[in-house]
Amino acid sequence: MKQPALPQLPDLIKTDFFIEDEAFFEGNAFTNSDYSYLTGKNIIIRQSVLEKITLHKTRLDNFEASNVIFRNCDFSNIEWLKASFHQVIFDQCKLTGANFSESYLRDCQFQDCLCDFASFSQANLKVVTFSRCRLTDSEFYSLNWQHIALLDNDLTGSNWSHTRLNKLDFSTNKFYRITFDHQNLRGLIVNSQQALVIAASLGLVIEDSLI
Repeated sequence: MKQPALPQLPDLIKTDFFIEDEAFFEGNAFTNSDYSYLTGKNIIIRQSVLEKITLHKTRLDNFEASNVIFRNCDFSNIEWLKASFHQVIFDQCKLTGANFSESYLRDCQFQDCLCDFASFSQANLKVVTFSRCRLTDSEFYSLNWQHIALLDNDLTGSNWSHTRLNKLDFSTNKFYRITFDHQNLRGLIVNSQQALVIAASLGLVIEDSLI
């Protein structure tokens, strides 16, 4: 599996974060700020670390993050439509209901994050890993992807309709219900228990018999 390139960070300058149209940040360390329920356009963050930043129900149009680490941030219900993320790490972040629809993510990592009800519908993911994340009821509808790793996540209730699944490995993850298009299942890698869940979702009746 191809590994995402890590963020390249310089010596960081501690300063205050803020939401403002056309704001540009580079080489900064931000911590303990709350800018919930705000809107901003064309904000760019490069080579920076944001820790314990809260952007609950914030809308950021045409947002761009490059070589950035988000750590212990609360991005619940944030709107990141058509955003761009390059060499970004989300570490222990709350992303419940976060909307990444139609966004571009390259060399990104999501680790130990809460991503219930998050949407990646129609997004473009290239070399992206999800590790130990809760992705229950998340949306991966019409996802365009290359080199995705899914490792020890909870995918229960996630929706993968209209998404190519060939060579995607679900075997280390867990789910009790999940949505696929049956015509896209060819090549999906699952374990035996997951195969039974998928078979049941397709309407098969499985009876165990002793020989």
